[in-house]
Amino acid sequence: MKTIKNSNLKIKALNKHIRMSPHKVRRVVDQIRGLSYEQALMILEFMPYRACTTILKLLSSAAANANHNFGSNKSNLFVNEIQVNKGKFLKRLQPRAQGRGYPIHKPTCHINIVMGIISEYKE
Repeated sequence: MKTIKNSNLKIKALNKHIRMSPHKVRRVVDQIRGLSYEQALMILEFMPYRACTTILKLLSSAAANANHNFGSNKSNLFVNEIQVNKGKFLKRLQPRAQGRGYPIHKPTCHINIVMGIISEYKE
């Protein structure tokens, strides 16, 4: 029995304007790229980073999309692509000496998950 990762069928989920730095989210995302859905859930459950909860919700949303739209089983899914892109900065001012304002840039990011289906066949 061979296991084939089928990337023809693309199940997508997207989350935009997350109030986290893309650099900090990428260190979590790099750990789950290419893994099965269940393995990715296990890793995200036990990692100590704040970004894990957001990625976990997005991953379960992509799995729910696969189940609802394509009738696929969650155990047959894997993370085909996952991207973290930079979003807009929230611009704030910090008061400084002599009436000046110091700019503060609060970064945001966009996370895009594309999942595929693992198919098994006998030779």
